[in-house]
Amino acid sequence: MKTRTRVLTGTALAVALGAGTFGAVSASAAQPESAPAAAVAKKDGEVNDKNFTTTTHLTVDAATRAAQAALEAARKENQKVTVAVVDRNGNTIVTLRGDGAGPQSYESAQRKAFTAVSWNAPTSVLVGRLAQAPNLKDIPGTLFLAGGTPVQAGGAPVAGIGVAGAPSGDLDEKYAKAGVEALEK
Repeated sequence: MKTRTRVLTGTALAVALGAGTFGAVSASAAQPESAPAAAVAKKDGEVNDKNFTTTTHLTVDAATRAAQAALEAARKENQKVTVAVVDRNGNTIVTLRGDGAGPQSYESAQRKAFTAVSWNAPTSVLVGRLAQAPNLKDIPGTLFLAGGTPVQAGGAPVAGIGVAGAPSGDLDEKYAKAGVEALEK
């Protein structure tokens, strides 16, 4: 094949590919004129309730109040802890690391809170379940040590409070419960 033929063939191929790419990009950039709102809304514009769920979440202020109450309960007993409050999905709302709390306490508090809200039970109770199902401890993000307690609304878990850093899980859990009690006032 001569050089001229190769150049012309290559140029033609490049133009064809470029046109195809431009067309594909143009087609994918086009916006639909209207979203299928009829699948979500009724004819009168009201929301179709059977397509949605309603959940309860702690406000940042409530989560902070609970964390501060737990931290204060620990301070009164000269304990250096970290307190974490997570929402129903395990997302951290607030974490307070007390003065002098150990570096391991930050993650431990978050994992205890996540574990408590995930199973809607204090982590001290969940530790006992490991005897029947030892693989529970392998679930990412969980920590089966006492110190986490769920926050409930109507019996359903809406948040978890985890405390870590005291010399025993019983103390950690006592402080976590002080956080829950602050929300009940």
